[in-house]
Amino acid sequence: MVERNCREVKIREIRFLGTWDEPSDFMELVLENPGWESYRPGQFAMLRAKLWGLELPWGRPFSISRVDAESVTFFIQVVGRGTSRLAQLRANDEVVVWGPLGNGFSVLPETPTLLLAGGMGLAPFRGYIERHPTPKYLRLLFAHRPALDFYPYSDMGQKVRAEAIQERSTDDLPDIIRRIETVMDECAGGLALACGPTPFLRTVQAHALKKGIRAEISLEKTMACGIGACLGCVCKNGQDRHVQVCAHGPVFPVADIRI
Repeated sequence: MVERNCREVKIREIRFLGTWDEPSDFMELVLENPGWESYRPGQFAMLRAKLWGLELPWGRPFSISRVDAESVTFFIQVVGRGTSRLAQLRANDEVVVWGPLGNGFSVLPETPTLLLAGGMGLAPFRGYIERHPTPKYLRLLFAHRPALDFYPYSDMGQKVRAEAIQERSTDDLPDIIRRIETVMDECAGGLALACGPTPFLRTVQAHALKKGIRAEISLEKTMACGIGACLGCVCKNGQDRHVQVCAHGPVFPVADIRI
């Protein structure tokens, strides 16, 4: 299965987000579509540039941001050696990609669905919004630190009801938490989906369990293989058993995982 889903594709475009007068570490990497007809928003892929040679032997995991007939887009923040090297690539350079991996978010066409994104957790919701059969039922709440221009938020906000809140300092955190909880209460009869850093997900999980809100969360974990073999992304599920996030997730019902 892994071999079948592993492809060598060319880069179509790399574009950095932000304003012209401020350097950006946020980019969209656009690849040729490897033939992912069965992609589901919330899944991820492993990427490894062919030019890396043996210097960086492992691939890097990224949420799939969007897929169309010709391309696959990843929203990436440059934070380490792997992402720095990806940012140096150019159009027509080749990348080895294996995926789509893991499971995706639930789609309930006529159910009010709240999308809760924290920082880079915005990435999978772009494709979710584009592919949802009835986007009028969607609502997006986005919590972020860097300026909004660094994220693909504006395109998403034109398609669904959307709200962005910025954390400028730790003093903003209580207000952000209260806003998350308030919006979740307003959508309590529907479905809540969350992706973001661990503290963000813990807030969502705790409130969902407290109020009995149906919710799913996508975990961020360090991955080396992406298929459950290396055991680098293990965490405990609701039955106190170890599971690999890459193979059993990255999306879990809130009651089925410990974070």
